[in-house]
Amino acid sequence: MPMELTQSRIQKIWLPNDSHPALPRRSCGPQLTNSPTVIVMVGLPARGKTYISKKLTRYLNWIGVPTKVFNVGEYRREAVKHYSSYDFFRPDNEEGMNVRKQCALAALRDVKLYLSEEGGQIAVFDATNTTRERRGMVLNFAKENGFKVFFIESVCNDPSVVATNVMEVKLSSPDYRDCNSTDAMEDFMKRINCYQASYQPLDPDNDDRDVSLIKVIDVGRRFLVNRVQDHIQSRIVYYLMNIHVQPRTIYLCRHGESEFNLKGRIGGDSGLSNRGKKFASALNKFVEEQNLKDLKIWTSQLKRTIQTAEALKLPYEQWKALNEIDAGVCEEMTYEEIKEKHPEEFALRDQDKYYYRYPSGESYQDLVQRLEPVIMELERQENVLVICHQAVMRCLLAYFLDKSAAEMPYLKCPLHTVLKLTPVAYGCRVESVCLNVEAVNTHRDQSEEAKKGPNPLMRRNSVTPLASPEPTKKPRINSFDEHVASSSAALPVYMPQEVPTHLPGQPLLGKACLRTVYHFLKVFSLLIFPR
Repeated sequence: MPMELTQSRIQKIWLPNDSHPALPRRSCGPQLTNSPTVIVMVGLPARGKTYISKKLTRYLNWIGVPTKVFNVGEYRREAVKHYSSYDFFRPDNEEGMNVRKQCALAALRDVKLYLSEEGGQIAVFDATNTTRERRGMVLNFAKENGFKVFFIESVCNDPSVVATNVMEVKLSSPDYRDCNSTDAMEDFMKRINCYQASYQPLDPDNDDRDVSLIKVIDVGRRFLVNRVQDHIQSRIVYYLMNIHVQPRTIYLCRHGESEFNLKGRIGGDSGLSNRGKKFASALNKFVEEQNLKDLKIWTSQLKRTIQTAEALKLPYEQWKALNEIDAGVCEEMTYEEIKEKHPEEFALRDQDKYYYRYPSGESYQDLVQRLEPVIMELERQENVLVICHQAVMRCLLAYFLDKSAAEMPYLKCPLHTVLKLTPVAYGCRVESVCLNVEAVNTHRDQSEEAKKGPNPLMRRNSVTPLASPEPTKKPRINSFDEHVASSSAALPVYMPQEVPTHLPGQPLLGKACLRTVYHFLKVFSLLIFPR
């Protein structure tokens, strides 16, 4: 007998009847992996591993694949409260080596928890992983737990690039909070030398020929790809081959105020109002003042964005992908008319604005998928001005500012305002520039009822994966001094104590569930280090 199906009222997709268990809410996004994947970063310090980790995680979360970074350096700073010098990283420092191994194991425990119990699909294991022994440990861990592994190695031998990275990122890290820049630079370069002596690069022609990997050489000048296993790995490779680190600025703005904006109607293809035309002229003056070389201008294929771009007297490119969200049967209606003619749809959209799909139209989730090629091309370009629409601008802004699916539909993108985005080390700086031309306010805040409801959506690029309140934090490993005192044990395993783990200036770290930690640590140590 054919299976009976019921259409979801919010997403308008067909689901099995209630007799079948429903999937967890966070599984509504695309399932792009046959099994969870651990992305393993490889490379010497100051080679951009954390930059790649954070940027890739932001992209994967944006397209709906729950992803989280596990930075072993943060675990080390949690264990070693006060960093002294590069001596900690010397290969002949046994205590330091043991602490670093325990930090890596603690991170892997949280990786397992995230991928097995918290709904994660991809975990990024961000560490140097410069030896075959350490990478073998991760491979064994993944095999025991049924996880796929994909290595990303960042190779850079240009001293100027390395020095720039150290100056811009590393010297501002908590390790050098109370150190002058000259001493910090000297210490960090010696830290790199500690790793250099034992560095074993990935070798896809010999030892690593059966491993899935990509080598990013000299900040994207050249790539080497080996044994891509599945669709998500191919998307990761494609993304990494499109990003660059050259200085640039991205400008986002909506079209000038339209005739439909004045009437409170959504969608449609109306032209600019008189104030909208004034904004187009003001935008032309703003662009001239920016004095940008080779500025690219993109618009949608709708009349109001094209009219806005025409006032700039510069070449522009039309993208159908930048068209406003399709409101389906609600196109060209006011919200009052929608509430009167389609009261159920009006209420459903307020209930879940990201996943809600208009009848015969689109959802914000659909819009993100439509805009992925735009994001890829934005990553390839230098200076770009995107003239678009409210929902489209929210989606683009959510990508650059790492906003969650829950936040995305409520980001404020007012008319006649330009957002100037400047990529920085681990994120994006945003400046809002109002061009002083009055316009109607088209923003609708989230309803009070929707705010009160549960929110099971994943946080973006967060070490804490769920948006629900968290219990008291527990540390994964004890302090460096306690480790030294117990270093005589054959295989030291550290039990959590009742102390907080939120250090000043440090992000909150993940936790291993206390109800399983004792049993898991014993089993895990036997798996990784069989007696």
